[in-house]
Amino acid sequence: MDSPKTLQQAIIYFTDYENCRRFLIGLRWADGKVRCPSCGSEHVTYLESARLYKCYGKHEKAKFSLKVGTIFEDSPLGLDKWLPAMWLVVNAKNGISSCEIARALGVTQKSAWHMAHRIRFALHHGSFDSMLTGEVEADETFIGGKARNMHKSKKPKGTGFSGRPVGGMAKTIVMGMLERGGNVRTQVIQDRFKETLHPIVRKHVEAGAALYTDELGGYKGLDADYIHQIIDHALEYVNGRVHTNAMENFWSLLKRGLGGTYVSVEPFHLFRYLDEQAFRYNERSKPDRPMNDADRFALACSWIVGKRLTWDSLTGKQADGRTQVN
Repeated sequence: MDSPKTLQQAIIYFTDYENCRRFLIGLRWADGKVRCPSCGSEHVTYLESARLYKCYGKHEKAKFSLKVGTIFEDSPLGLDKWLPAMWLVVNAKNGISSCEIARALGVTQKSAWHMAHRIRFALHHGSFDSMLTGEVEADETFIGGKARNMHKSKKPKGTGFSGRPVGGMAKTIVMGMLERGGNVRTQVIQDRFKETLHPIVRKHVEAGAALYTDELGGYKGLDADYIHQIIDHALEYVNGRVHTNAMENFWSLLKRGLGGTYVSVEPFHLFRYLDEQAFRYNERSKPDRPMNDADRFALACSWIVGKRLTWDSLTGKQADGRTQVN
């Protein structure tokens, strides 16, 4: 078997450590020559019995494994569990919970939760920095439980312009921008005023693009930079090319996973789940670029190097340097 094409083949293939070793070497070093992650030297020896490499450079930690310098670093779990876990996360359309990963791989739920978040951390990639062009839809949505279902002590105490409690204030606001036929961007935002929305749109959408939004006042004033057209949802949802239905479709996929699979997501971690869903959406099969499960898995694996998410940074005890923007 050259490389696995299905989940069943992946589980069987990565059970053999030598297959895992060859796979990671091919990902990390295109020429197949293992280099020390500390000094970059090629003068290394493979210690087969210990499954480690030894560098002959004069520095600390001369011995290293293939997991060093990746999201797998310092994990006691083997690659035979990590790689199938990645396959599950990147290819499950509605996501896969840590409880399901724990049962499938024979690890604890706590370990599976940490694994899933490390994988989500890898899915945030530099491609998010490219500008959206052509026809772009922008919209926002609210993520979170309904105020009427909350205990009295946890209900939001904020009020709207009318002085009445606003149920939406119990939720987290997420903004999204989608290039038709292309990629989507998402970001957790604090409010929906133009002071917040305008800089985000200008950062991600190329000037001169066709911008479609709803009637929200926060988007007013973008006409100078974009061909800005508005769809008034109080009257209609589609007017020729003017609509935000593709963005609404993404919100539907996102909420199906959050509500049906993960059930409850803390606002503190929400941006990681946005990264996960955005990756699956952006790397879907397109007419000009067919993409199957194996391709999506290989692409995600190519992003594991140079990224590390420790338990302390994941739980908020230590900053990981990652902004909540993708």
